[in-house]
Amino acid sequence: KTFGKTGWQVSTIGLGTWNIGNQWGEIDDVTAYATIHAAIESGMNLIDTADAYGIPYGLSEKRLGRALGGIRHQLYVVSKVGNWGRRMGYQLAYAHPDHVRLCIHASLGRLRTDYLDVSLCHESNLGDPTVYLEGFEQLVQEGSIRAYGISTNSLEVLKRFNVNGTCSVVQVDYSLLNRAPEAEFLPYCQEQNIGVMVRGPLAKGVLSGRYDAASTFTDTVRQGWNDEGAARDKFLEQVAQVDRLKQVVKPGPAMVTTALRYVISHPAIATAIPGAKSPEQARTNAAAGDTLLSAAECERLVNALQG
Repeated sequence: KTFGKTGWQVSTIGLGTWNIGNQWGEIDDVTAYATIHAAIESGMNLIDTADAYGIPYGLSEKRLGRALGGIRHQLYVVSKVGNWGRRMGYQLAYAHPDHVRLCIHASLGRLRTDYLDVSLCHESNLGDPTVYLEGFEQLVQEGSIRAYGISTNSLEVLKRFNVNGTCSVVQVDYSLLNRAPEAEFLPYCQEQNIGVMVRGPLAKGVLSGRYDAASTFTDTVRQGWNDEGAARDKFLEQVAQVDRLKQVVKPGPAMVTTALRYVISHPAIATAIPGAKSPEQARTNAAAGDTLLSAAECERLVNALQG
């Protein structure tokens, strides 16, 4: 599909690399490289990462940089800036455009490349975007990035970031279990010709149909689902929805494929970026990009979820 105002042709399924940085459980270098190569060999031409992905920070970018030796020019590489240190309680202030520029240059070093195709602001609840807009414009002028945007679920934040009409790309959480962007967010992106990347198309794996109320999680991303509270309540609510979905879609690879096809079938969406921790997962994800669903098929899925 065409990637918004960039005009680039991107694969409808790309690779998200949060999963290869050990935050979703340990994964070794060999498996990480094999997963990246399987994704590319299966037709993916867009890969997403961030400076804050990994234990330690930057591990996802480092692994991706090593894996892309000799083939980086064939791909669209997206990274993000704005969350460095947040997880550990010492978030950088990003108080000056140079802070943004320095972080991007650090990402370029880890990725072993001299440019990013897209740099995204990772502060999803950003108030004043001035520091990022100025920093990104300087990076475009110096040839370090080709385009820029923001990762956010808030239409108001996106509108502020696009105040000058220079936001080329947005990354938003969107899935069969979170259809909120369909109301206003995605129509705005279509109107502004902003390329939309979908994160969370499988709702952190829930849309594989593999989990139930008895499931426990050891990875740092989903550990909170084990304990009583809002995160677990949301997980249980999503599991109940997926149980209804199982009446029309078989759990496992078929459900993954269907969930991915649902989001990429929306005309506003250019690409979805599910994560993968194995070559097999990457190949399953990539295969979903071969076909779009009809409006009737999408409606059938939504009706099943609603019971």
